[in-house]
Amino acid sequence: MAKILTVLYPDPVDGYPPSYARDTIPAISSYPGGQSTPTPQSLDFTPGELVGCVSGQLGLRRFLEERGHSVIFTSDKEGPDSTLERELPDSDVVISQPFWPAYLTPERIAKAPKLKLAITAGIGSDHVDLPSAIAHDITVAEVTFSNSISVSEHAVMQILALVHNYLPAHEWVTTRKGWNVADSVSRNYDLEGMDVGVLGAGRIGQAVLRRLKPFDVSLHYSDVQRLPAEIENEFGATWHPDVRSLAGSVDVLSIHAPLHPKTVNLFNDDLIGAMKRGSYIVNTARALIVNRDAVVRALESGRLAGYAGDVWYPEPPEPEHPWRTMPHEGMTPHVAGSTLSAQARYAAGVREILECWFDSRPIRQEYLIVEGGKLAGTGARSYTVQGPGG
Repeated sequence: MAKILTVLYPDPVDGYPPSYARDTIPAISSYPGGQSTPTPQSLDFTPGELVGCVSGQLGLRRFLEERGHSVIFTSDKEGPDSTLERELPDSDVVISQPFWPAYLTPERIAKAPKLKLAITAGIGSDHVDLPSAIAHDITVAEVTFSNSISVSEHAVMQILALVHNYLPAHEWVTTRKGWNVADSVSRNYDLEGMDVGVLGAGRIGQAVLRRLKPFDVSLHYSDVQRLPAEIENEFGATWHPDVRSLAGSVDVLSIHAPLHPKTVNLFNDDLIGAMKRGSYIVNTARALIVNRDAVVRALESGRLAGYAGDVWYPEPPEPEHPWRTMPHEGMTPHVAGSTLSAQARYAAGVREILECWFDSRPIRQEYLIVEGGKLAGTGARSYTVQGPGG
């Protein structure tokens, strides 16, 4: 029997379960393009429940224990005495989340000789050192597309919030108890007529383009693979062969690229300096795609009019992280992909992956990142590797 170590974010501060705002969530059976939503044999939770936290347990405890497996649910992942460090060496499976990542570094993987499966409850497996997973023949899987639309909606929300100066205006009538119209509108613009671009035109990037088109903006994108002509025509989007061309052409740039060696620190002082003065960046992809301090400098100098994001490094960030206090920001904790709607899908997907693994059935190709000692499935299209730890 297997030992499954599951690292999830902590429970609500007021206790679990919370009081839900709605009684139901819409039932979604397929994603844009036709891929079906997860199809586990059964579920042990009601869709719409908070299952992404420790007490929610992704709805997995009964399923795993009835099959005779041992399972640990924890949010304790930092430091040499953490539950993650203590339990990892003899674990067969690790389940983690991009919102509360259990970083499987080369050092941790080397200390876990039994580890054979690492599952991301959500999308994005860059918290797993993929070269080390390949070297140790660890299968890496994630629930592809489970929260893509959730993230795209969040990105559009943050674009509008920045351009319309929503958060400072809200602060004037709440925290400050004022009615300062002039202060609220002095950085408030219309999105209409602006040039808006996405870096990365995969599932999330395309969903952002589709949602922004009705705002009467000029759309742009850059991706390694150019979109088919019919999709470009649908969006009326201009393709840029490289990120510098894209960055210099838009007023708003939304980042949806995966994190890999070629995108680490991509938005540094030089690239941000090539953008129009007063541009906005929204980053719901991965924090390390931008240089942390370059963003702060650009906001303080006025090169950027605003930066909003849903991703940090490390996660959670230290209390003194400069993005908590930099001007003209719209930061959120990593929540875009963990709506209650998305949780229903990524929890179901984790169970589907486990059912396949334990029953020796193939895992869906779209869920695979690494298998058989090489990039596989979605991973082969989305990631590059340089070597162990590199």
